Amino acid sequence: MGPRAPNILLIMSDQHRPDALGRVTPVVQSPHLDRLAREGIRFARAYCQGPVCMPARASFVSERYVRDHGAEDNSRALDPRVFPTFIQRLQDAGYHTGCIGKTHLYVQNRATGDTRAHEGVMRALGFDDLLETPGKNAAVIVGSAYNDQLRARGLLDEYRTATASRRVGGASKLGIEVKERRPAWSTDPFPFPSDVYLDTWIGRRAVEWIENYADERPFFQWIGFAGPHAPWDAPREYVERYQDMEISLGSTRRPELPRSGPLRRFLENQLSKSESDTLTDDHIRAVRRAYYANVTAIDEQIGAILDALERRGMLEDTWIVYTADHGEMLGDHGLLAKTVFYEPSVGVPLIIRPPGGMTGRVVEGIVEHLDVPATLRELAGAGPIPGSEGRSLRGHFGGEEGNGTGTAPSTRDVAHSENFGFGAFIMARAKLVVWEETLEPVQLFDLESDPDEDRNLLDDPAYAAMREQLMEVYVRPFFAAADPAP
Repeated sequence: MGPRAPNILLIMSDQHRPDALGRVTPVVQSPHLDRLAREGIRFARAYCQGPVCMPARASFVSERYVRDHGAEDNSRALDPRVFPTFIQRLQDAGYHTGCIGKTHLYVQNRATGDTRAHEGVMRALGFDDLLETPGKNAAVIVGSAYNDQLRARGLLDEYRTATASRRVGGASKLGIEVKERRPAWSTDPFPFPSDVYLDTWIGRRAVEWIENYADERPFFQWIGFAGPHAPWDAPREYVERYQDMEISLGSTRRPELPRSGPLRRFLENQLSKSESDTLTDDHIRAVRRAYYANVTAIDEQIGAILDALERRGMLEDTWIVYTADHGEMLGDHGLLAKTVFYEPSVGVPLIIRPPGGMTGRVVEGIVEHLDVPATLRELAGAGPIPGSEGRSLRGHFGGEEGNGTGTAPSTRDVAHSENFGFGAFIMARAKLVVWEETLEPVQLFDLESDPDEDRNLLDDPAYAAMREQLMEVYVRPFFAAADPAP
């Protein structure tokens, strides 16, 4: 009998942009994430396969591109009978699999009811035990053990009203009456004790799970934090830590709008949802303070989780991954939220710490989100996934530092990301966005000369040859290789 396989702890937050880490932006207070980076590898250019929840998460669990699994927005779910998940493969390899917090792997709306009514769906995806919650906004209409806690403390109705008042489109669609709808950039702190904040609740449940784990099998545990996703509602004590901090801004220049066509409609919709016409620089700074405060609140829970692993003697045999489903614009280009293909939206933080730690370093090359589950399968000795597009990152941990061997380290020439009918092709220097229905290019950025992506070079004659080369080398072959569900 060989040595026991390592445990795997996946921590995935929601809407965490890649630069919102103390190691990258010093104003951000994230000492425990910084520790993971010091003791592991931070992949500086990791990209999600779709900058919105369900497309990103469907690609992550299936190791397939959006063009194939078809979940291009939050109204469509992955079918695990057609696209097996890496979690199923870990299960087959002898792992006990679980999730705590937000996973958002099925459609959540008014008809969803309660997360516990969907245990069959989650078990089909590969999870053995479940303590699932919706995200902050969905908790208004979707029940869970978290909502039970709010109800028991007499806070549920007030929570639903306060959160619904900040939802785009108002609360009337949810059947919730509110006196005044708050703007998208509202930064009112969480109005209840911080011990019932959703991310605090998720962290504490994760610590309890680790303290009580008694199975002889290695575990795979997915801890899904709901923040730092909007609303910008971090508890007041965390916001106060940033009150006197100087908060820098990126480019707030609004996107260039074409005269007509799908890109104009798409960008106009995103600007409207962001209430960009009233989003001032001061509002953006306030949003960033609240957002960074939520990162700090999550980071504090990650510290408690690491402490629990250390008390149990598990840090020496557990791989720890920190990432997010997608990024957040946070006022760049006058935009809030995600869905667009600018770097803060489509990029994700990615830190992988091996058992026992290592001398930390940064990998600057391009990697894709679906490389992470491919890596976890290799670490677990799990079987393949048919049609997987993932490439294991195990080789970056090869040799003495990584406590083992592995394939030669490699990164990618291009990353792919898609949603709402658009596809982005991201390279070291350039980024090309196309309308997939016609393969019409709609945006081209030179990331070297214009890292803020302020200038759409699509119609610049000096870049015509580059545009055609990217279409020929990357775009047309990508869609020609499509392998969608039958």
